[in-house]
Amino acid sequence: MAKRKTEKQSYGIVGLGRFGMALARTLADSGADIVVVDQDEEKVRELREKTENAFVVQSLDKKTLEETGIHSCDVAVVCIGSKMDTSILTTLHLVSLGVPKVIAKANSAEHGEILEKLGAEVVYPERDMAVRLANRLETARVMDFMQLSERVNISKLRLPAALAGRTVLAVNMRSRFGINIIAIEHGGAIVDSIKPDYVFREGDILFVACSREGLLAFTEWAEKE
Repeated sequence: MAKRKTEKQSYGIVGLGRFGMALARTLADSGADIVVVDQDEEKVRELREKTENAFVVQSLDKKTLEETGIHSCDVAVVCIGSKMDTSILTTLHLVSLGVPKVIAKANSAEHGEILEKLGAEVVYPERDMAVRLANRLETARVMDFMQLSERVNISKLRLPAALAGRTVLAVNMRSRFGINIIAIEHGGAIVDSIKPDYVFREGDILFVACSREGLLAFTEWAEKE
């Protein structure tokens, strides 16, 4: 696939399992240019309605990948999870072909460590989904959750009713729980500059940055108030 002169990002996806297929469909529906590669003819055929650049390959060696044009993409995502050796070799080939950004799915810490050493950005779809679900189950007030690192998360949560009428300074979430309020939404309006004298109101939705432990400690404390 020759590089188009467009501001749109182009994405190459290798492996059309559940993760790869969902990723390809979502990117295509958003209007992105995609190249998809898989050994399964039926899966590739499904995506030909989304892109002209859908290829059935019997091998994922460097020469075959280059022939698909995937090296011309801005981002290539290796969605192979079950075959670690194939995942590692494919990632190596894409990096050596000069793809600006290579993202690879990993199923274990060891797998991810190898992929990182090859120069890929690593994602753990199953682990990340499990972490998101666990945090939402453990903190019932949490509406959404995004892990930025092992220690820092961005969470969106409903204000506990007991805190309505108190000021930010009085609750002192930062000192007590290490929670930094990024913004507060109320009735569709968002306040992104939170002052110490802001008075919490019933129905407030808080956007906060904190550790998982801090968030859990805060919700446990709020339930007792």
